[in-house]
Amino acid sequence: MREWHNTYADKGLVVIGNHYPEFSYERDIENLKEALIRFDITYPITQDNDRRTWTAYKNRYWPTLYLIDKKGHIRYKHIGEGGYQQTEAAILVLLDETYP
Repeated sequence: MREWHNTYADKGLVVIGNHYPEFSYERDIENLKEALIRFDITYPITQDNDRRTWTAYKNRYWPTLYLIDKKGHIRYKHIGEGGYQQTEAAILVLLDETYP
């Protein structure tokens, strides 16, 4: 995620992470802020303590990656690790599309 953010942000890619805490200490926003610094994560992360975003996307697996096009439609979904080349190819296709 970090590399895609660093490589494609200036071309229009917006990376947003959604943090749904598994453990109680992860619910504390200060702990999340500290982790973002520790792991050098510079793209935005939401704190989803009430599982609202997770539920809205009907997400069941972690990690799950969604690519949303310029019109707001989900165009790509990948569950689990791996598939990095396919995901990057999908990113490039979406970045090449024009916005009406």
